[in-house]
Amino acid sequence: MVGTRSWIGGLFTRSNRRQEKSVEYTLSPLQEERLQRLQDRMVVPFDETRPDHQESLKALWNVAFPNVNLTGLVTEQWKEMGWQGPNPSTDFRGCGFIALENLLFSARTYPVCFRRLLLKQRGDRAKWEYPFAVAGINISFMLIQMLDLQNNPKPKCLPGMNFLKLLEEDEKAFDVLYCIAFAMMDAQWLAMHASYMEFNEVLQATRNQLERELSLDDIHRIQDLPAYNLLFQ
Repeated sequence: MVGTRSWIGGLFTRSNRRQEKSVEYTLSPLQEERLQRLQDRMVVPFDETRPDHQESLKALWNVAFPNVNLTGLVTEQWKEMGWQGPNPSTDFRGCGFIALENLLFSARTYPVCFRRLLLKQRGDRAKWEYPFAVAGINISFMLIQMLDLQNNPKPKCLPGMNFLKLLEEDEKAFDVLYCIAFAMMDAQWLAMHASYMEFNEVLQATRNQLERELSLDDIHRIQDLPAYNLLFQ
């Protein structure tokens, strides 16, 4: 079971911003180029009238439920994936098209992990579970805040600065980090024996763990993060 429409609204208003000592640093040309492309993706709103956005949404359904025909872009079927209503476009208002890109990347790149999270296949699950798709949107938003990616021209927080090193090694670092964060969030959810009213606390615990892992000295690639292995469990 999942929560009501008000569940998502409260999460997007919590920035959890911390005061960081500003550090001056210079981006390499490759970091600058890849950061700009990522920031360009972040400002694209989800537009339910755009054919490419419609196709991406249908593609997400098809990879999630390959044996179930989708009856329309507005249908009660979407609730089975954890959208809050029959029209997923209303849930994207908090984060934009990149949240759908993240979900699709997860489904296509780590399909076993994606289905495990979608279908809640592991652990002693709560009666009131987190809604999968909406949780995914919140994770995208959390990562953008945590890494200070909305700050132009470059992040000023330590996790964001460390992330840029990973982005230089792999242009898909943000998308892979999203997949890691989702798997980590689910592991935290189970460890905390959480129910849907505690999602904020679980998301904050996930953020704290990600920040710790990004601060480790021996992290040079996204695959070096200890939680990367969660994608293959």
